[in-house]
Amino acid sequence: MLSRRSFLGTVGAGLIAGPMLFAQQPNSGSRKRLAILTTEWRYHSHAWHMGERFLVGYPENGQWHRPPLDVVAVYVDQFPENDLSRQRSQEFGFPIYPTIAETLRCGGDKLAVDAVLIIGEHGNYEKSEYGQTKYPRYEFFKQMTDVFRKDGKTAPVFNDKHLSWKWDWAKEMVDLSRELKFPFTAGSSLPVTWRMPSIEMPYDAEIMEMMSVAIGGMDSYDFHALEAIQCMAERRKGGETGVSAVQGLRGEAVWKAMAAGSWSAGGWDPKLFEACLSRSQTLSQPKTFSHRYPTEGQIREWVADPIAYRIEYTDGTKATMLLLNGLVGDFTFAATLKGKAEPLSTLFYLPPTPNVSYSASLMSKAEETFLTGKSPYPVERTLLTGGLVEAGVQSIGKNQVRLETPHLAVRYKAPRESTFVQS
Repeated sequence: MLSRRSFLGTVGAGLIAGPMLFAQQPNSGSRKRLAILTTEWRYHSHAWHMGERFLVGYPENGQWHRPPLDVVAVYVDQFPENDLSRQRSQEFGFPIYPTIAETLRCGGDKLAVDAVLIIGEHGNYEKSEYGQTKYPRYEFFKQMTDVFRKDGKTAPVFNDKHLSWKWDWAKEMVDLSRELKFPFTAGSSLPVTWRMPSIEMPYDAEIMEMMSVAIGGMDSYDFHALEAIQCMAERRKGGETGVSAVQGLRGEAVWKAMAAGSWSAGGWDPKLFEACLSRSQTLSQPKTFSHRYPTEGQIREWVADPIAYRIEYTDGTKATMLLLNGLVGDFTFAATLKGKAEPLSTLFYLPPTPNVSYSASLMSKAEETFLTGKSPYPVERTLLTGGLVEAGVQSIGKNQVRLETPHLAVRYKAPRESTFVQS
């Protein structure tokens, strides 16, 4: 991996020569000026998934949508051997600046962009004692808000995925957005992607228990699965009031919970698990078979490292997130509602590579934030979900103890209008 110093020393002359030209160019008509701050920009990175939507557009409702934004400045923190930022800079004409402040000011002395996209995912960063990658989203955000303060001007901001690996920092980010009064949206693709079937949690529903069965590891895909739960949970009667406790389980403890047969016995409702597996399009099968419901023995055989988070909401609602690599390869959700005999269930559909159009769905929400100055959904959803990730990994790191989480008393009201793709 190239260092920032060696990269800029090698190619900086060609890229830094252009910024003053950008700073002097007026905003062309109604088009807005976008700055991207990213950890790295390579094939299949989040900068590739999301930042490039503002370079080349994306499909929407059967048309090719071209956002009315111009990428005018980029900051890249790390440059791996397969870096694409230099190639994209040359092809699309945006400069790469050596600091976040210079990026936001486009080489000048005042904030010179109308919107900011923060992508703090991927790259070579240290791990916390609980295995969380210390992506510098908070550091990027703080450097950005320092510019906002000094220049007396702000811009709408979208932050990819969770806000920070540390709760206190994530909470500070939301508080700063309120203090400085700029629109702030965050999160992942799961709440806004397609669903099969295309259903929504009824507004003001009385939810008893929820579940998401998913793939991936802790501090990464657990966030996606938890957002799938939270975008449904927040629509329940009374709105979101927060989470009182979280317990992480791993290995044999997951199988023990599965055998318990109910939440009160230390597990979960088996009907929710069955509903989730029945929605999966990737359910594993024995050799030569297709679409047979797996036995408990087969599940144990196929899943080498099961992980579960048991979540207790302050209003009494319960939820379980399961990461079962080897059993499924997608994200499903199910919930039991008061007065309903069968669970409400769906698959959060993620279209495959190479186009991964679910990231376009997410960037449509970023674009909405940039253009309207309003967030399409509360940033508190992402704040709470990130706090659940931290609590889950800490619980497992502390011998799978149940952790009380009074700090996760996050209150907010979800919009009645659905925000996932339905066409």
